[in-house]
Amino acid sequence: MYSSIQEVKDMIKPDMINSLVDDIFPESTEDEETKLAKLNEIIQGAIKDADAEIDGYLNKRYPSPLPSPPAIINKLSKDIALYNILSRNGMLKDERENNYFERYKYAIKFLENVAKGIADIGITVPAQKANSSFNISSNTKIFGRNNMKGM
Repeated sequence: MYSSIQEVKDMIKPDMINSLVDDIFPESTEDEETKLAKLNEIIQGAIKDADAEIDGYLNKRYPSPLPSPPAIINKLSKDIALYNILSRNGMLKDERENNYFERYKYAIKFLENVAKGIADIGITVPAQKANSSFNISSNTKIFGRNNMKGM
């Protein structure tokens, strides 16, 4: 995983964590510890989804998943995972949630640019042999400069 559950949680303000728990488990009678454990499962799922989305873009230029991802990939994973979590129940257009949406849009734009070769994530990978089944073969030349003399 490109980010951890704790890293994503650290980006969420405590009052928002409480709000998320209440939104996810509105009428649950479970204790707070059980609710937070379930929230961790949701965060983990959001990170997996975010990482899959990142790998989808990176596959254009890099083998993925990246064994040693650079810091920018960690940041993008957290931003996309947060967006995934907050968009579960729909996002309001208030300033706080709009910030997460803007960060998500930036992450996707950056990944699109990486896929197009416009942006770089700062790692080098060995050149990969093209995996193509397209081959060209031809017969020897019948006509050419050297075999047309005297005609």
